Amino acid sequence: MVAQLPVVADSLRLYMNEIRKFPLLSEEDEHSYAVSFYEDKKLTAAHTLITSNLRFVVKVAYEFRHYGLKMLDLIQEGNIGLMMAVRKFNPYKGVRLISYAVWWIKAYIQNHIISSWSLLKIGTTQAQRKLFFKLRQAKSALVGANGEEEEGPSAAQSLHVSEQEFLEMEQRMQGDCSLNAEIPGGDGANALDSLADDRLNQEELLADLQESQNLQQKVAEVVSRLNEKERYIVEKRITADEPLTLQEIASHFSISRERVRQIEEGALRKTKQALLPLLAA
Repeated sequence: MVAQLPVVADSLRLYMNEIRKFPLLSEEDEHSYAVSFYEDKKLTAAHTLITSNLRFVVKVAYEFRHYGLKMLDLIQEGNIGLMMAVRKFNPYKGVRLISYAVWWIKAYIQNHIISSWSLLKIGTTQAQRKLFFKLRQAKSALVGANGEEEEGPSAAQSLHVSEQEFLEMEQRMQGDCSLNAEIPGGDGANALDSLADDRLNQEELLADLQESQNLQQKVAEVVSRLNEKERYIVEKRITADEPLTLQEIASHFSISRERVRQIEEGALRKTKQALLPLLAA
């Protein structure tokens, strides 16, 4: 992992060097290109608008660098947001492109962070998404110079959420943990060692096996005491992997479907009565 860091750093540096080659646009030129794309859908105009603002995307992406994700991934998501903004930008609204695009850029970066942060969903509602990105900021604002939380409203109160919602989001933001990770101070034990084993032990498994064998033997004895039609219907209608229909059995015995149903009910009643003492034990 450490050996790959220079490669990532070099890739980011190379990307920065490349995007610096694209000149920034003046307000007049930006408006002209925006009108050209808005009115005539000229792709060359859209390309110029996008490339001239790539450096701003990097600046926005750096605001989210503390979430532990790759900068190049954040930048890539921000670039997608920029392209969406250019596509929907109306130059006649009287605002600069970047003032409009910043919301698209942040939205795409934030969605990427939320989807990548954990194997579990971090935010399922708009309020939870807001809490996710504001939680650290609120906690930092309440910590004094001595590193201790100062008196006053709690972080939950400052964000207008309940203490329960705040604690749940704080726990989610701890990130995923491998079950093979060593527990601090656990003398080599890992998280997997602390999980309860709900599987049956050898004695319980043996008892279950014997009980199952006894039940199968009893069922076989009960079925063997049924008459020919009852036994055939139980085997072909109840215990078969692909049960026959009432009509198929009726055709086999040259009787009505209703008569097959009656025989089936009778066979099940006999079987249940014979097995009831065993099941109640």
